[in-house]
Amino acid sequence: MKTFAASILMLLCISAKAPETSTTLLQKMYTRYHGKWAKTLSFDQTTERYRNDSLISTSTWYERMAYPDKLRIDIGSANSGNAIIFRSDSTYRFKDNKLIKSSKDENELTFFLGGLYFMPFDEVKEHFADLHYDLSKFHESTWKGKPVYVIGANTDDEKANQLWIDKKDLYAVRFIKYDNSTKEEGWFENQLAEKGGWSETLCTFFINDKKLQVEKYHNVVTGEEADENVFDVTKFGK
Repeated sequence: MKTFAASILMLLCISAKAPETSTTLLQKMYTRYHGKWAKTLSFDQTTERYRNDSLISTSTWYERMAYPDKLRIDIGSANSGNAIIFRSDSTYRFKDNKLIKSSKDENELTFFLGGLYFMPFDEVKEHFADLHYDLSKFHESTWKGKPVYVIGANTDDEKANQLWIDKKDLYAVRFIKYDNSTKEEGWFENQLAEKGGWSETLCTFFINDKKLQVEKYHNVVTGEEADENVFDVTKFGK
């Protein structure tokens, strides 16, 4: 009986043990939220732009997202004709209802902040590698007084692409990127529990440790049926 009890205790300890690698953490996140996270997200956003840490402009953006990889941002008003549409690995910029630029440039945040739960898990791991996150690296830390896991780095100060994850609720709270000799950083705060998942409502972004942009979400709505026409670049302005 003692041997059996000891075996059960050992199994419980193993199952309760914290993730030891970035891959096992991602699997834990995926298990918790795959099939539960809301397919769509929309909100109005107050956008503050900064230069040398000083506020230079404020505007309103209207954002609609359909996971895993579609995001539309209308700037100024919901029908201004000025917008950015992200689809998969491409970005399309419109001004006065006309396409002025397209490029191969995905919105990585759509992936980190929900899109990963709508892809096969093997593709999730591959995409982290495509974005230059080393899943062989991992450590635990604290962020704003709360425990976190860190994907992609072995120490807080390592100059490697990394994603910081809240230890309790397993949502992203911070990213740091060092691609192209530039340090990019984003903070995700004031999360709301939304239909099986979460939505941050305050985001702050930095370039080379100087504040670039602060985003404040209002009127957050999740789980509405997606209108694919919203993301169809061939129908923009029609």
